Amino acid sequence: MILLSFDIEEFDMPFEYGKSLPFDEQLAISTQGTVAILDLLKQAGIKATFYCTANYAKHKTDIIARIVDEGHELASHGYFHSEFIPEHLASSKRVLEEIADLPVKGYRMARMMPVDEREIYKAGYKYNSSINPTWLPGRYNNFSRPRKWFWQDGVLQIPSSVSPILRFPLFWLSFHNLPMFILTWLCDITHRKDGYLNLYFHPWEFTDLDKPEKYGFPGYVTRTTGEDFIERMRYFINWALERDYRFVRTGDFAADIIQKSRK
Repeated sequence: MILLSFDIEEFDMPFEYGKSLPFDEQLAISTQGTVAILDLLKQAGIKATFYCTANYAKHKTDIIARIVDEGHELASHGYFHSEFIPEHLASSKRVLEEIADLPVKGYRMARMMPVDEREIYKAGYKYNSSINPTWLPGRYNNFSRPRKWFWQDGVLQIPSSVSPILRFPLFWLSFHNLPMFILTWLCDITHRKDGYLNLYFHPWEFTDLDKPEKYGFPGYVTRTTGEDFIERMRYFINWALERDYRFVRTGDFAADIIQKSRK
């Protein structure tokens, strides 16, 4: 099975490269990408999980309504994307639940940064998907963390998928830069080893990022974005469906594990 997920946030990534965007434009870019994703998922007839910041959700309640109405899962991505205090764990959950009128069970920390699992538990989350169990220069070193799901401090941990050998990350940058035959081969061997894939992306990847003066992104970020990435994701989804891989919301995957652990 494949746990397909998208981190919906105010588009603040240019800040990391010395650029800035007005808040309204941050929202517009994330919304453009989210609409493209929802259209793609609807065409394919599959469901996914959307980790959303409360800040985005408060300004784009219509997008949240569409996510929920079309059967996708809404989970928390914190209150703000570039600001965090422990109190945001509970407050972001509360805001999302008020807007969606549904329980929010999952959490993903912005930029996959460390977060206190005891605070996650206290805030009422059932699962956390904030670990990329590999090494990325300047970002994190998680070679000591398990590759597959595990329990910590009462919270089910669902790390992002990495290959069994060398722990090559199967995340958004890989989908932009690897030839599809290599990417699908890595996904296939990882799925056969682990029984599932946990993949994450961002809405702004589905917009044109090749604007160096505006965003300042390096080539490995801007490669195959916008329409090219929509087609690349369509190819991947069709590849997976042809192999009878099921697309499952992360919360449903977590609920099955939690139920079995209680028997």
